[in-house]
Amino acid sequence: MSFFESITKKSKLKAAIKQTTEARNSEGGKADQLFKTVYQDYADVVSNEPVIAEALYNWGFALLHQARTKSSEQAAKLYQDAIAKFSFCLTIEPAYLGAAIDGGVAYMELARVKAVDSNDSLYGRAKNYFEKANAIQAGSASYNLACIYGLRGEKEACLNALEIAKGKGSLPVQADILADPDLDGVKNQDWFVAFMETLNKEPEEVAQVKKATVEDAAANEKIEVGADDIAKNPFAAEAQAVVADTEVNEKNEVVLKEDESESIIEHKAQADEDGSVNEETEVAVETDLAKEEVK
Repeated sequence: MSFFESITKKSKLKAAIKQTTEARNSEGGKADQLFKTVYQDYADVVSNEPVIAEALYNWGFALLHQARTKSSEQAAKLYQDAIAKFSFCLTIEPAYLGAAIDGGVAYMELARVKAVDSNDSLYGRAKNYFEKANAIQAGSASYNLACIYGLRGEKEACLNALEIAKGKGSLPVQADILADPDLDGVKNQDWFVAFMETLNKEPEEVAQVKKATVEDAAANEKIEVGADDIAKNPFAAEAQAVVADTEVNEKNEVVLKEDESESIIEHKAQADEDGSVNEETEVAVETDLAKEEVK
């Protein structure tokens, strides 16, 4: 923060404190309006302070995790403290995604501790936090929203949120989804079962990439593929076939090399034999020439 910004914020803070006193001395609608204005002034004073926002978020995050180790009133108090830190963090930095998501999570876990109905205001506040998170980054809290809709039995909203989470890559792994108690009320419904089945179907492009990867690996190194591997991986049998083809090719190359070696040896022997004949012929010619000279 620059010196000028510091002076400006101090001036605004003094004005807000003065206006707070005026609001306290007022009544009815006038007091409410003054309080609303002063809250915004306080928010402006603390805004754009990234270090403070980060500290508040991590403070809230620590409280959230400590709350999970407690029960009853102890847990509830820690959840409320965590929510206060996440809320303050978002006041300072409205686009702080982690605070928006974890603020909603804290509200949901507080609702569970208090064992309230799914239509309770605590779940409503959690929903508001998740919607804010989605406004910051599309789909980032869609699965969390699906959990709230699942608790409330809102089929279409739940399925739509799950589809968005899937499309944005923010969906948990299947095992975690099936183990999530917030979705217990919809897990046996046909539409949910059908959605889960779509997670087992890979896009054709992904399948082709995996196939090519397995084939490359098999071609570059010998791998042993057993019956269990083939059962678990649909590309294992193809990889095994590739390995077999590779081994046949290698054997053929060895045979060719052996044939080439035998051919080279034969040629060399023939060349040596031809050389011996030529040497004998040359000796005979030289002997005849010598006899002619003597005559």
